[in-house]
Parts: sequence; structure tokens; C-alpha cells
Amino acid sequence: MLVPPDVPLHRTRAERFDDLVLQAVARLEPQWEAHLSGIEFAVEEIPPADSPVNGPRGPVPLSRLELGTASAGPGGQGSWPADPGPPEPEDDEAGPQPPRIVVYRRPLMARADGEDELGELVFDVVVEEFARILGIDPADVDPGYAGGE
Repeated sequence: MLVPPDVPLHRTRAERFDDLVLQAVARLEPQWEAHLSGIEFAVEEIPPADSPVNGPRGPVPLSRLELGTASAGPGGQGSWPADPGPPEPEDDEAGPQPPRIVVYRRPLMARADGEDELGELVFDVVVEEFARILGIDPADVDPGYAGGE
């Protein structure tokens, strides 16, 4: 069956995954809109070959956090949590860089048993990384956080 490109059935798996990330951010917006406005979100197919192994959810990373530079925080306010880990390299010509949450599509899709489970897994990963930026527990970001269960 052929479907015109403007009909929702024509969306690729990658486009549907991108939508899941956008939906995860939208679920957080009512309570966290001011904090989310200074954060970039991205999707990559797989983690880079030099990614650290054995993250909190297993041997393959599901996401990564790029903290950016402090002056690019939400609302341009400045400081991020006290011990955020190793600093990201700065690009002197680009100026302050906002924090960036990168979600890896293929590892997440491999761990989910369907579209609903994938949506919840994407949401949990976004909550975890957002909580790291804020320096708080993921359950404080979203009381329904499943925590990898």
C-alpha cells in the first residue's frame, strides 16, 4: 500500500523516534519549561566508538550529556551543579554552548519490546539526563520516573 508523504503512516522509524524524544520533552514542559528552554536535544543512531562502556543501564550507552559552557545555562544565568564531571571542550569562536542531551536511537530501540515501551524508555533517559543537568534525583524531575525497571 502506498501512502502519500504528508500522511502520518509515511513516517520513517527514525522520524517516529525523533517524535518520541519531542514527546518526552513535552511531558516535562509544564513543570520545567524555564529550565528546558536552555537545553538542546539531539538524536544519534549509535554511540561513538570511543564512548565509555558500562553505563548505569548496561554495557551500551543509551544517551550522553554535553554540559556546554556555564554561561549558556538556562536563561543565561550561569552556573550548573557543582561537580558535573569532566568539562566539555570549548569552541572559542562559537561562544557559550548550551547543555545538550543526545539520545541514541538504535540502542534504545534494541532494548524496547514495542512502541509503548520505547516511548517510556526514551522518557526515562531524557529525565535522567535532565536531572543530571539540574543536579537532582530523576524522581524529583518526574514522580512517575521508572528508573530502568
